Amino acid sequence: QVPPVESGGGLVQAGGSLRLSCTASGTIFKINAMGWYRQAPGKQRDLVAAVTNGGLTTYANSVKGRFTISRDNAKNTVYLQMNSLKPEDTAVYYCNAGWASPLAAWGQGTQVTVSS
Repeated sequence: QVPPVESGGGLVQAGGSLRLSCTASGTIFKINAMGWYRQAPGKQRDLVAAVTNGGLTTYANSVKGRFTISRDNAKNTVYLQMNSLKPEDTAVYYCNAGWASPLAAWGQGTQVTVSS
C-alpha cells in the first residue's frame, strides 16, 4: 500500500490562509472517510478534520469555522482549506483514511508554520 502524499504547507503570517492537498491511491482511501491530522513538536498526532465519501464532515473544536475539508473522489484527493491561521496551528499535517482513527500507513506530511 502506497502512503498518501501531502503538499501545500509553508510559512504564513497569523491571519493568513493555506490550502493543503493529499493524493492517495488504493481502495482503502477510496472506500473510507479521509482525515487530516496534525502533530506539533512534543505533542501527539491529533485529528483535525475528516470527510466521508458522501461529504459528511467533522472538525476539531479548535479549527471549527476556520478550516474546511473537502474531497474530489475522481482525483483521489482530499483538501484542507485553512483560513485565519494562528501560531498554534503550527504543526506537520498528515492525511490518512479513516473517520476517527487512521487506517493506513502515514506519509511524510507537510509542514505548516504560522508566525505571529
